[in-house]
Formats: sequence, C-alpha cells, structure tokens
Amino acid sequence: IQEERLVMDSKRTGSFIEGVWDKSIVPKLCDYIKIPNLSPMFDPSWERAGHMDRAVELIADWCKGQGIKGLTLEVIREKGRTPLIFMDVPGDAGDTVMLYGHLDKQPPMTGWSEGLGPFTPVIRDGRLYGRGGADDGYAAFCAVTALKALQEQGVRRARCVILIEACEESGSDDLPYYVDALAARIGTPSLVVCLDSGCGDYERLWCTTSLRGLVIGKLQVELLHEGVHSGEGSGVVASSFRVARSLLSRLEDEQTGEIRPREFHAEISAQRRKQTAAVTSVLGQDLVDKLPLHPGVKPVTSDLTELQLNRTWRPALSITGQDGIPPYQSGGNVLRPLTALKLSLRLPPSVDADAASARLKQLLEKDPPYGAKVTFEPESPGSGWAAPDLAPWLEQSVDSASERYFGKSACYMGEGGSIPFMGMLGLKFPKAQFLVTGVLGPQSNAHGPNEFLDIPTGKRLTSCVAQVLADHAAQLKGR
Repeated sequence: IQEERLVMDSKRTGSFIEGVWDKSIVPKLCDYIKIPNLSPMFDPSWERAGHMDRAVELIADWCKGQGIKGLTLEVIREKGRTPLIFMDVPGDAGDTVMLYGHLDKQPPMTGWSEGLGPFTPVIRDGRLYGRGGADDGYAAFCAVTALKALQEQGVRRARCVILIEACEESGSDDLPYYVDALAARIGTPSLVVCLDSGCGDYERLWCTTSLRGLVIGKLQVELLHEGVHSGEGSGVVASSFRVARSLLSRLEDEQTGEIRPREFHAEISAQRRKQTAAVTSVLGQDLVDKLPLHPGVKPVTSDLTELQLNRTWRPALSITGQDGIPPYQSGGNVLRPLTALKLSLRLPPSVDADAASARLKQLLEKDPPYGAKVTFEPESPGSGWAAPDLAPWLEQSVDSASERYFGKSACYMGEGGSIPFMGMLGLKFPKAQFLVTGVLGPQSNAHGPNEFLDIPTGKRLTSCVAQVLADHAAQLKGR
C-alpha cells in the first residue's frame, strides 16, 4: 500500500478536487437545490410533476460530461418505480467497488431562517443552504470527482459501479428490485462506499459503524362513529386521545422514554461501547450543544456516553404526525371520534425490523381499553445495519486519508438514523468491506429547516474517497 500511495500526490489531489468543486460542483448543486424533487412518499404525483426526472437529467448530464474514460451511464426506468442512475466505470486493478448515493428529497419543512429556503440555494460562510445538497445530492458529484482525480494522476483503481437512487427518503422500496435486476452487471463488490451518512464534526473523516432500524406505522383509536358535544359525551365515553396515550404506555415509559418490551432492545458489545466512549471524548458537550434546544432544556441524562448509546444503539419512539385532531383555532367543544398518530420507532442495528413490526402491532391492538376500535397499520419496516470489522488495509487507509486531507485522525461512530440500502447490501455482500460516511455534521439539519452542506468538508471527503479507492487497488495488487 505504501509504495502505491507514492503514486498519488495528496497536495495535487486536494488542489484538483477543490477546483472541480468551486468551478463545477457547487454551481450545479445550486441548480439541483432549486428542484423540488420530493421523494414519492411525500409527493404521490411525482411522475406527473416531472421534478424527479429534472434532477436525474441534471446529475446524469454532469456525470457524463466529466470525461471519465470508459464510463457508461444508464438511467433505468421501470413502470411504477422511481428511476435509477447506473454508472459502470472499468478499472485496471481487478475487483469491483460500489459507490452509493440518492437524489430524492425530504419535504420543505417550516422554520427556515430569513433569507433561506428549501429550494433557494444560498452560500454563507462556506456553507451551501437548501434542501438536498447534503442529503444527498452531493454524492454523485463526489463519487465521479474522486474517479476523475485518480484519472488525472494516472492512479490505478478497481472497476467502479455507482448507483444513485431516487427513493431513499421513502425507504428505498425500489432499490432491492434494481439491485436484483442488475446483479449480473454489478458483480460482487469487495468494497462498498456509501456517501449518505453523517459526521460528528467537520474536522476529520468520520466512518459510520452502525445504523438503527425503523418501524413506522399509523396507530388509530376510535370509540364513536361521529363527534359529539363534549358536555354530552365526556365522562361517559373515554377520549380517544386518552386511550391512545394509554396504549403508548405499553410501549414507552413516559417518564424516562425507555422502550418497555425487551425484544426491542439489543446487547451492546464492549467494542461498540469503547468506540462510543472515544467519540464522546472527541465531541464532548457538542453532542448536546448542536441541537436547537430552548434555554433551560436539559438532555435526558448528563452522561454523554449514555446519550450517544441512546442515539445509536437503543430503541426510541417519536410521534411524527397525527390525524383526527383539528388545528387549535378549529378545535370546538367536541368529543372527537378518533385519534390517529404516526409512530416512528427507532430500533437497535441488530434487531429484526419485520419481527419488531409484528410485535408492535400485537402489543398495541391486543385487549384495547373500553373495547375501543384500535388498529396499527405499519409501513414497510427497515432493519438496521452493523458494519463488519474493518480489514487492516481499510483501517490504515481511512486513518491515513483523514490525516492527509483533514489533518486529524479518523473517528468511528454509530448513527441514529437509517439507510435501508445498507442493511440490504450487508446481506447481499457479506464479505464486502464498507466505508459509510457523509457530510451531515453539527447543525446541518437534514430533513429540517436550514439544511446545509459544508463545502470544505465535501471537498476533503472527496479527496478521502479517492485515496481509499487508490489504496483498495494497491492491496489487491499485493494479494
């Protein structure tokens, strides 16, 4: 590996990639941010609207125009499914690397600061604000530019397959179909690079070691066929909200937030605890301070390592939506006929999401109070993912790349979110090595208001990806 690294000039690499970002990537990302290409879950009429096709065309045209030798690009469209950008770039070192990103977006969300907006690109202090730039529009540009940097210096690398999907924010429902359909063309990657994760700070390369799973579903409680005057019905018929609240207590301790059923929990290994303690020593209070807390609000515990374990390896419940409850101004003196809540249950990386979904349905629907009509309708559950141990060459490469381009050693951290693609790939390619990383750091606020991409981090991360691809080829040569 060391001999091969001499071929790659890190200063030249960094300078080249910075130039591509400044002259080409940032302007194109600004155009991408302007497109309201919401994921199908949030825009059922996405096909008719045409925004997804506009985003696909923008990214595909840019990639094809970069002069990557041998690159073939195909936009694959199956009826009723979101499109997939599939790129295949032959290599000269044998083996295959898969690189992954997505181009669909979350909804706009309210609360953007003055002068900012979800589809209005704004650059302030080296940060590009707007929906989707960091999650995950930059990924295709990063992957192709890393290849371009290697080509510019004549550095060997393996064959690369790049997949950019358009359904990740809806659970990647279409991706398994495409991966199966393209199995013969993809082959068996020995390295998977996912560019859709986060970073604990903007000072080093961060590698994601695990991702939580997710069960989403609609809990609906009904006691009346229609609403009645609260003076007539309250005290006679239970409130649907109170019944829903009592059902949630079967799942969650409302005092502590702990998920009660033990089958939703998983054992946390000594290695993961050690890595988490190391992350805490690096981030310190930033783990809490990065959140937009109101003055006086405290986290659930003062133990920072426990907070990080809560975020990455323990189950947690959020209520993310509701039906049956009118806005404040429209709320009359009525005992409402129903309460419906959207439940989002994060699961530890190693808990089977299908089994958890079935168990949650049983837990909520069994023996409802007062004989209420209770239904829980789960959406497609997604299991989490835990990375295999890094091969020595990859650990060495990651640390070296971080030192070269960030000036600090790499850090390894579990993430609290989900990337459905990773669990699926972990099963399909059990012998592959994984580099899961991204640009979503403190205050970047993916899915929320004021989402931004830290441009210097994007540049350095691109250089790190190029370095890892070069080192991957070097260790192949040495086998």
